[in-house]
Amino acid sequence: MAPRDKKKFKRFKERRCRFTQLKVEFIDWKDTQTLQRLCTGQGKILGRKRTGTNARFQRMVKVAIKRARFMALMPYQGS
Repeated sequence: MAPRDKKKFKRFKERRCRFTQLKVEFIDWKDTQTLQRLCTGQGKILGRKRTGTNARFQRMVKVAIKRARFMALMPYQGS
């Protein structure tokens, strides 16, 4: 029997939450530049695995993006 080839696993860079590094307490819905970085070009909110944010701040991001959309600072759909 031939020995099995060992699978090569890629090591990904561990992502740290940008908000915990900056010691942010609240994510403001008026800061559209930060919120647009957390959305795709189509206007979808990026998940925690893509952005590296922890659960607490991801919930704050979700609420802030929805408030910014309601106040017409961000689009609901991408153009």
